Amino acid sequence: MANIIGLFISYLRFERNRSELTVKRYERSLRDFETFFTEKDSSLSWSAVDADIIREWMEKLMDKGNKATSVNADLSAVRSLFRFALSRKLIDCDPARLVTGPKKQKTLPQFVKEREMDELLDGKEWGDDYNNVRARTIILLLYETGLRRSELTGLDNKDVDFTLRQVRVTGKGRKQRIVPFGDELEKALRQYIEVRDKTIGRKCDALFLTEKGQRISGEKVYSIVRENLTFATSLKKRSPHVLRHSFATALLNHDAGLENVRLLLGHESIETTEIYTHATFEQMKRVYKDAHPRG
Repeated sequence: MANIIGLFISYLRFERNRSELTVKRYERSLRDFETFFTEKDSSLSWSAVDADIIREWMEKLMDKGNKATSVNADLSAVRSLFRFALSRKLIDCDPARLVTGPKKQKTLPQFVKEREMDELLDGKEWGDDYNNVRARTIILLLYETGLRRSELTGLDNKDVDFTLRQVRVTGKGRKQRIVPFGDELEKALRQYIEVRDKTIGRKCDALFLTEKGQRISGEKVYSIVRENLTFATSLKKRSPHVLRHSFATALLNHDAGLENVRLLLGHESIETTEIYTHATFEQMKRVYKDAHPRG
């Protein structure tokens, strides 16, 4: 049989335009599963694998301490390959359709309170040097637009429209969406661009640059956010994604509407966005308990 994993990876990369990160994650899961069933029985191939073998592999992953979320991600890769192989007539049946993944415990998204974000953005002493201006602009942009870290690092100068006050974002699956922004972010972006061009120069198309004039990395953005959120919150998790959670929670707390928030976040399913309604409800319960004399 042809190299089924190789064919599937090429399909993901060139026909589905999946990100390189996704492609590598899928390939890693598939290679692991292939190693598992060939070590179990060297005569086995993808066309001979059955549902029981997939379940055994999942049990092995769970026994090694992998969380349900991780195991389900591995299973998703295997399912996708079998669907692809069946559609291309590389196999006769799809055993993965008979397999159910382990149930994962839903965790509520962590978010920084509005008061804490106000204190950080307005109360902290921000310098007027390049690093400080860039750091504040990045944090404000993440909080005001809900962008993912990869979406922020992927922004080019041309993606920012100051006339319409909106930014064009390329999200998962290279799908694009438009996100509006307000007065404060416009002012911050204009100041950042002015300081950047004076300090670094416009050496490439990227909006956010390193001190050497290269596109900023996701790791650097994570470091900037983590360092500065230390001044605002006691949350253990202080990542760019926490600011995305904070954006969504703040909108819902101010009656933005679930469908509007879904569109702004770039979620395909409303179910993904609904978890923020649980977060705001949990916040309400805590406020009630602390504030009500009989709570």
